[in-house]
Formats: sequence, structure tokens, C-alpha cells
Amino acid sequence: MRIAVLGTGVVGQTLAGKLAELGNEVAVGTRDVDSLMARTDPQPTGAPAFSVWLESHPGVTVATFADAAAHGEVVLLATSGTVAVDALRLAGAGNLNGKIVIDVSNPLDFSSGFPPTLAVCNTESIGEQVQRAFPAAHVVKTLNTVNAQLMTDPAAVGGGDHQLFMSGDDASAKARVAALLSEWFGWRSIIDLGDISTARGPEMYLPLWLRLMNALETPAFNIKIVRG
Repeated sequence: MRIAVLGTGVVGQTLAGKLAELGNEVAVGTRDVDSLMARTDPQPTGAPAFSVWLESHPGVTVATFADAAAHGEVVLLATSGTVAVDALRLAGAGNLNGKIVIDVSNPLDFSSGFPPTLAVCNTESIGEQVQRAFPAAHVVKTLNTVNAQLMTDPAAVGGGDHQLFMSGDDASAKARVAALLSEWFGWRSIIDLGDISTARGPEMYLPLWLRLMNALETPAFNIKIVRG
């Protein structure tokens, strides 16, 4: 499958690397390819510079947002949530129309340091902003409640016995994404919360996730839903 991953940070690198390892044709999208490839210092998150990472992932190509989106049959949005809509505008509506856009982003605002605040919450979500800006795309919000390594390897925690959440307006797109996440990464349980407005809940979970990470001293954890 041809897949576009928009974003070059640790999430984009992890998703792109795993998807290429599985035999997919992966193009990673960025704003400025030349500027990106000229950087060699590690990223603030600790992820290696993309140019360094790419050397060990020859099955991945790098392109502009527009060229990557045109390449992809499915588009994974792995930028910061605060620039998600801008990145997709650079990708171009014509390259997104009719395609599934898997929104992995979160509205974390680090401008005042750590812990971050939410740039969008309560009455809005990044998922809704993306769907409203690109009404002909099929936006599905998911994967944003776990760290990058767990996104691609759910069995690393509890043998995979835990849940993801999913939001989106198109039932067939959600079913397709659930099947892809099972096929690609081995996710066995994904709870469909409803339409794209329900993305507010998973996005607003992130402040709790960050505090859990500090308390547990690891990002390798997730939610397991237990019914009475």
C-alpha cells in the first residue's frame, strides 16, 4: 500500500519505519525537504534528526507535504496538533479528497514550558478542525492516546490487552482504519466513540497521560476498559 506520513518527529519516524518494514511504500511529508535534510542535531524530543534516521530506513522516502499526500492511498497526520491544519493545507485538499486521514495529533501547547496546556479543548478538537477544513476527506481520530512505540507494538504492554479509541463521521472509514491497525500493528480492541466531535475526549486525556507518565516513570502504559 502507498502511505503518506505527515510529520518527521518521533511519532512520524516510528510510524513510517514500521509501515515500511511491513512492505508498504511510505513517503514522509515535511514543509521544506532541503531544510529538513540539512539538520543533523537531535530533535528537542530526543528523536534523531530526520536525516540521520532516514539513513537507516532506505525504504522510506521524504517529500513535501503535497507530494507525500499525493502519493498516499491513506494519509497519517503525525504533526503537532497546533500545526495540523496548516500542514494539510500545504498538502492540498485535492490530494486529500476521498482519502482516509488518520489523525494521530494532539493539541499540546508547550509555549509556556512543561507540563503543556491544551491549545484546543472542551468545545472543539483538532480532529474536528481537520474534518471541517477538509470536508471531502474521511478523518478518523485514533492512536493519539498512546506513545509512539506502543502505537506500532501494542503487545509490548500487557500482551496487547488494552484499548484504543476512535472517532469519525464515516463508519466505513472507521471500519477500514480498525482493520488496518489490526493488520499493521496488531491492535485487537478499538472502541468507536462516535462522530468526530467525540475526539475531544481522547485529546483532553493527554494532560492525565502526561502526569501518569511522570508518576509511573515510563511512557509504556495504556488504558484497559473493564466492564461490570
